[in-house]
Amino acid sequence: MSLDVSPQLLAEAENGAVREEDFVDTVRTSLPYAYQLIARLTAELRDGTAEFADNQTPPPSEKERGQLLRALSSDAIRAGLERHFGVALAFQNCHRVAVFPPEARGGRIHTRFTSARSQILNQSPEFRDC
Repeated sequence: MSLDVSPQLLAEAENGAVREEDFVDTVRTSLPYAYQLIARLTAELRDGTAEFADNQTPPPSEKERGQLLRALSSDAIRAGLERHFGVALAFQNCHRVAVFPPEARGGRIHTRFTSARSQILNQSPEFRDC
């Protein structure tokens, strides 16, 4: 299961709309590694001068890797995190997450990062089963 949904949030969903802040809080508590990694990268992006910030360090365990994969493979979770942090997310291999300013989406740097060429160049045998 991707998220630990509280009975209150489940009731909200059953009755219609879910408040964005409740959803993001559920993501934060259910997938803490993924949430904290994106928060850290967002802070690095805002505090630095680079066009994007990315993580190149593998997660400490398969548990954290699973959190990251679940967060980034769900359209709803990924979009919620992008709105919450005000960034555009990009993802390669098992752990290379990048945050870009939203306006960079589709631009030269973002397109290069998300290209098939970059995906191929960022492969290695240890990522085969991640």
